[in-house]
Amino acid sequence: MKTPIALAAATMLLSTTALAETLTILHTNDFHSRVEPISKYDSGCSAEDNDAGKCFGGYARLATAIRDARADAGTSILVSAGDQFQGSLFYTYYKGQVAAEMMNALGYDLMAVGNHEFNHGPETLGAFVKAVEFPVLMANADIADEPELSDVIERSVIIELDGKMVGFIGLTPDDNADLSSPGPNVIFQDPIEAVAREVAALEAAGVDRIVVLSHSGHAVDLRLAAAVDGIDVIVGGHSHTLLSNESDRAAGPYPTFVDTPNGGRTAIVQAYAYGKYLGRLNVTFDEDGVVTDAVGEPILMDASVAEDETIKARIKELAAPLDEIRNQVVARSAAPIDGSRESCRAGECEIGNLVADAMLDSVKDQGIDIAIQNGGGLRASIDAGEVTMGEILTVLPFQNVLSTFRLSGADVVAALESGVSQIEEGKGRFPQVAGLRYAFTTEAEPMAGRILRVEVPGADGEWVPIDEEKMYGVVSNNFMRGGGDGYAVFRDNAEDAYDFGPALEDIVAEYMIASGEYAPFTDGRIVQE
Repeated sequence: MKTPIALAAATMLLSTTALAETLTILHTNDFHSRVEPISKYDSGCSAEDNDAGKCFGGYARLATAIRDARADAGTSILVSAGDQFQGSLFYTYYKGQVAAEMMNALGYDLMAVGNHEFNHGPETLGAFVKAVEFPVLMANADIADEPELSDVIERSVIIELDGKMVGFIGLTPDDNADLSSPGPNVIFQDPIEAVAREVAALEAAGVDRIVVLSHSGHAVDLRLAAAVDGIDVIVGGHSHTLLSNESDRAAGPYPTFVDTPNGGRTAIVQAYAYGKYLGRLNVTFDEDGVVTDAVGEPILMDASVAEDETIKARIKELAAPLDEIRNQVVARSAAPIDGSRESCRAGECEIGNLVADAMLDSVKDQGIDIAIQNGGGLRASIDAGEVTMGEILTVLPFQNVLSTFRLSGADVVAALESGVSQIEEGKGRFPQVAGLRYAFTTEAEPMAGRILRVEVPGADGEWVPIDEEKMYGVVSNNFMRGGGDGYAVFRDNAEDAYDFGPALEDIVAEYMIASGEYAPFTDGRIVQE
């Protein structure tokens, strides 16, 4: 793999309209294949609602916003902090082809590798990287033994912008082996150590302006900024965090400043997810490369941003093979079904109950007692009224199948303990359940007694404590059964496993059909004390 120093001799010159000490960083993160506009629930939005001004995002709207922002800026660069893959039928059908085509058309300059870029292995990621017209970065992984990636992904690059050298470093989650399917040849490394190494190499090459594209989550970004000198800006992703000075949903200001060890400051930005915002940060440097100002605000991609007609027409062509599947109405919902990230990764949520109940119902005649579904596998809400297969596939985009197995009560408790161990970071392992109920606390340390009690239905239907010595039938999805999202106990201790059940999205569709008009609910099966 090339080093940043080697790349210095082959830096790319981006044309700009004016010399300036201010760099405008345009950025997106966690786009998740939202090729077309989305509803306020982050799922599909009908053409009628889009025409009525009720939709957000989509590549066509983003294309207009990028073009206008670049025309208004002096020196600008457009970057992605990862997770272009997975989230709609466009990815299911085309894999990374549509993302590559659209990112090239919109003029992206750089991208970090997200965990979902590994969902279909190094081969699919490698094909995407070869198709895009810009560098893809990942500093905290050893890919020397992965032939699909070793020659196409860089740790960092140096780009010349109006005569100034700017270094860019990419980060991916260091727990990718749990989150995705990178294969055995990619070894992930500590992000702080990796960035410190790359910063030193860039500074040795004479670079004094450094930007990190970090698909690591906001909590990691805060720690990174406080631990490593020399980073001017961190463009974040992975945690779907909205930083803003205007929105009442913001997790912090845009940018958020963190003091570095030697008295400097790093500006951190992130722009939610799904293409709903275009981040815009104006960073002003002095002649020595010191940031003197960093200001901006994510731009909401609502109906006030016109869709680019050329991009919209191309998307319509690409959508043609998908329409028969996604427009099929399969059910009705009496009310919106909450599947928000904030709900499903922190407690009982309505989509979690729907999916877990559907899983358990589908195998109830096979001696299965308990269903456990990771909150991170639930990717959207569903609005009231007609429910299409496309909406269900937006909620469940990962093509998971049901896995059934037997597990001791003690191992069920251990699985739940792992599931609530990273709730503060909003990790996707949070367990949605059916066939049991549990109480947890965040007062205890992770993996040290956060699960307070677990109960299952007794012979007379009353709730009774789970028997840690008893073997229970469990249904989950094949990703979790393989140890994904930290569920190693499923992989290592399961007995009589069958990992080739029906598709999860089909099970949920059938369950909703059977319900007539589905009424979303929560019933206290998960409580925090």
